Amino acid sequence: MAACIFCKIIKGDIPSFKLFESDKVFAFLDIQPLSVGHALVIPKFHGAKLTDIPDDQLGELLPVMKKVAKASGAENYNVLQNNGRLAHQVVHFHMIPKPNEQQGLGISWPAADADKDKLKRLSEEIKSRM
Repeated sequence: MAACIFCKIIKGDIPSFKLFESDKVFAFLDIQPLSVGHALVIPKFHGAKLTDIPDDQLGELLPVMKKVAKASGAENYNVLQNNGRLAHQVVHFHMIPKPNEQQGLGISWPAADADKDKLKRLSEEIKSRM
């Protein structure tokens, strides 16, 4: 996609601090990091959502994420994956070191008690579509 920032980074139209590149994956440091070592790992296949990416293009993503996390030296970190416009751009994964309470990803998780019967019905619906 011509307007996709990640496609431009992969092509070299926008400079990056590249950490890793293969024929299917590109990893680089975030230029607006939440903490030192914050990196992005992206598939080279363009897709707005994870479900848009063919399975054969996904196999390297988590192993590369693991390598980046290990190489960063972060003892604690979050892995965040975004899908679609409301989730902030096209498919990309963040590896965000969490060195302390102030740095890294802050998470608000407004959990609520779930109705077990509704959960059972939902699990059956989802399984039937897999």
